[in-house]
Amino acid sequence: MKTMEFDVAVIGGGPAGLSAACAAREAGASSVVILERDTELGGILRQCVHTGFGLRVFREDLTGPEFAERLVKRAGELNVAVEAGSFVLSVTPDRRVRASSKRGILEVAAGAVVLCMGCRERTRGSLAIPGSRPAGIWTAGAAQRLINVEGYLPGKRVLIAGSGDVGLIMARRLALEGAEVLGVVEIAPYPGGLIRNVVQCLEDYGIPLLLSHAVTAIGGARRLEWVEVSEVGPGMKPIPGTGRIVECDTLLLSVGLIPENELSRAVGIPLDPRTGGPIVTNFMETTVRGIFASGNVVHVNDLVDNVSDEARIAGEEAAAFAKYGPRAVVRFLEVIPGERVRSVVPQRLAAAGQDTITLDLRVTEPVEDALIEVSAGGGRLAVYRRRRLRPGEMVRIPITRAQIDSVPWDRNKVYVSIRSDGRVG
Repeated sequence: MKTMEFDVAVIGGGPAGLSAACAAREAGASSVVILERDTELGGILRQCVHTGFGLRVFREDLTGPEFAERLVKRAGELNVAVEAGSFVLSVTPDRRVRASSKRGILEVAAGAVVLCMGCRERTRGSLAIPGSRPAGIWTAGAAQRLINVEGYLPGKRVLIAGSGDVGLIMARRLALEGAEVLGVVEIAPYPGGLIRNVVQCLEDYGIPLLLSHAVTAIGGARRLEWVEVSEVGPGMKPIPGTGRIVECDTLLLSVGLIPENELSRAVGIPLDPRTGGPIVTNFMETTVRGIFASGNVVHVNDLVDNVSDEARIAGEEAAAFAKYGPRAVVRFLEVIPGERVRSVVPQRLAAAGQDTITLDLRVTEPVEDALIEVSAGGGRLAVYRRRRLRPGEMVRIPITRAQIDSVPWDRNKVYVSIRSDGRVG
């Protein structure tokens, strides 16, 4: 077994891992390595051939591969070491990373570790849709890779279950490739992805979106032949007698993403049940000192630019930890999701080293004329007004060091809640 020493070890070579590695080198880390299980860097970006990436980070409208190429090039310029084809087996609290690589078992002794493993798609098994098990059932991401990387069309008559962003984008992609997209079926009364994707990928192509509907049965022998689509009522339960048969040869599932946190669990990092990712501070540090996390392994992001923002913080802080040791923090404040707030990241705040902290939150339901209130100790810290909020769109609000410092010392909780306010202009 070969052992190597690095200031910072980054697990995952997608947009988060690349951004974190570059930030760590720019912040003064003398040696940084990326451990990536695939044979190439770039992660999911390599199969996202549509534009919309990099508008904030690079101030250009790039495709996924173009965005990845910029990061890979920068990592090369900064002499970031890369161990591609390396599957990480374990991480220890003292920051030793063991991986199975092309050269055999590899161990990295790191001054700091950044977790950037990304997320995975929910499959049919997590939905418990009854019926047979024919060919032609794909997750949206797998179908995206099949078309954009492998060059194969998964089917000709396609129905999409779930209105996550990947599913919406794949509806357009399939239509452009000549497939008949019969519709997108969404169990919730509102779309799960960005409104811009609903407009640009469905409405612009005449693809119907069926809200408050679900796939309730699957039929076919060797190949998918039909699915049953039913209306859902209270509790998102199918309404008897509303089912109708849709003949199709392909079903794509776009029903949510799950942060990849097997390594996080194994090293003893507590996970937030709301996000499925590690509990982190505003420095993107987990509860295990010297182990940081960023990107979709922490919480599923809408935009790759947001991922890069988080990863930059994680990389800079990992470099500082490796060089100087733990940051001195007098106290942390716990962030509690309140009314109409599904989740908030980061979950712990410290007024040190950052003049402004960005809170990323998701709502439980659509809210019009929204008033976002951040409070602590019985008093308001900040209030923000938004015209509309949607569960599929992340909300980002700033909190200043002065606002955190104003929280009484006998209080250690900050609450974020949302209500509708007709005065929003």
